Amino acid sequence: MKPKLQFQEKSKVKFSREGMFDGFLKCVPLGLGVFVYGIVFGMLAVQAGMTPFQAQIMSLTVFAGAAQLMVLELWAPQLPVLALFLTTLAVNMRHLLMGAAMRDWLVHIPPGKSYFSLFFMTDESWALSVKEMDSGKKDAGFLLGSGLCIYSFWNFATFVGSSTSFWMDKYLADPAVLGLDFAFTIVFIALLTFFWRGKAQIPVWMIAAATALLAFTLFPGKWYIIFGGLAGGIAGALRNA
Repeated sequence: MKPKLQFQEKSKVKFSREGMFDGFLKCVPLGLGVFVYGIVFGMLAVQAGMTPFQAQIMSLTVFAGAAQLMVLELWAPQLPVLALFLTTLAVNMRHLLMGAAMRDWLVHIPPGKSYFSLFFMTDESWALSVKEMDSGKKDAGFLLGSGLCIYSFWNFATFVGSSTSFWMDKYLADPAVLGLDFAFTIVFIALLTFFWRGKAQIPVWMIAAATALLAFTLFPGKWYIIFGGLAGGIAGALRNA
């Protein structure tokens, strides 16, 4: 009877406007952090040779901050399409693990809503949603709402950074002067606080970090993200087995 009761409990997952609104509001503080490095992206995109329009279209359709920043390093008149594809794939493969973590919500809502929500899922909105889900909340609209919050901040920041790139170049040629280059890292460090559940997690985090560091030294590109995530996931699963 117990598994049946658990299934019935999970089947109560809903998708509401109230959940979307709640997700949007709760994600605003993280959106402000995204806004900072979104401006940096817009500025760097123009410096790399994009027009403001191209930078905006990328943010609207790709919407993957880490991947977009990585692509700028490869942007050139003759685009290395294969390298761009592999870089984007490597950086964004972590979303396979992130999507799997949201299974308890996503499998109980219509596929259209699931896939639409997943397009807007970011590291920030995912972290908030996992915390919400783990606390027993059952409104999957939260994931879409928090994702739309990040989407809004990221695209507005891209517009600001790319459209004012001339003045940025003139008065702030190096974003590191104000520490803006560190904003991306700070946001991810802040996300870790959502997953702290006590000292029992330290070995799992250490395994993930050590694996990522080893992969960073052995393999080119961003594959260390995938290896670190997989190692941490496996270690966590074995710990809870």
